[in-house]
Amino acid sequence: MSPRRVPVSRRDRPAKAALSRKGLISVALQIMVDEGLERVTMRRLASELDTGPASLYVYIQSTAELHGALLDELLFGLELPREETAWREAVMELLSGYTRILHRQPSLARSVLTLRPSGPNYLRFVDLLLGYLLAGGVPVRSAAWGVDLLVQLATATAAEHGTRDESPDAAGEVDLQEMAVREAIPAEYPNIDRVRDELFSGTGEERHRFAFDALLDGIAARP
Repeated sequence: MSPRRVPVSRRDRPAKAALSRKGLISVALQIMVDEGLERVTMRRLASELDTGPASLYVYIQSTAELHGALLDELLFGLELPREETAWREAVMELLSGYTRILHRQPSLARSVLTLRPSGPNYLRFVDLLLGYLLAGGVPVRSAAWGVDLLVQLATATAAEHGTRDESPDAAGEVDLQEMAVREAIPAEYPNIDRVRDELFSGTGEERHRFAFDALLDGIAARP
C-alpha cells in the first residue's frame, strides 16, 4: 500500500508582489541602466516580475508607451536652473541637463526622436521651457513652435553623441571624414575650401552652445 500523500498548503508559498505600472517601469528602468534598452522587452519584464507577458499590457500597451514612461522617470532627476537665472541662460541649462540625461541612454534618445511623450515630468520640462521663452518676450506662437525645435535638437544631439561614444569605430570615422575634407580639391569643392579650417574647429561644448544660441536667436526674432 502506497504511503498517503501529504498535501502542501499554498499558504506556505511566498506571495507574489502585486503588479502595478509603477513597479513595471521601475524594473524596466533598472534593466535599461544595467544592460541597455535593447534588453527591455515584455518577455524579459514578465520574467523579472514572475508573470506572463500578456498580463503586462494592462499597464503598458506598447513599446512606445514604455519608452515614454522611461524618459519620464529619468526626467524626475532633471536639475533645474536657479530662480534668478536669466531666461536665455535658464533655457540653455535646462536643455543641457536634458541632453546629458539622454546622452547616457543613446538607445532611448533614438527612440524618443519619434515619440510623443506625455508623462508629468516631461510636461513639467516643456512647461518650464515655455515659461522661460515667454519671460524673454518671445511671442506665444514662436514659443510654442520653438520648444519643439529646441527639444528635437537636444534629443538628436544626445542620440548622435551618445551613440558615437558607444561605437569602437567612432574615432576612426571622424579621422576619415576630416581627411576627406582636408584633401578636397578646391576647384571641385570651392565652398568647402573657403571654410576648410573652420569645419572641425571648436569644442563639442562650443558647438553645442552655438546650435542652441542660433535657434534661440531665430525663435526670439520671429514676429
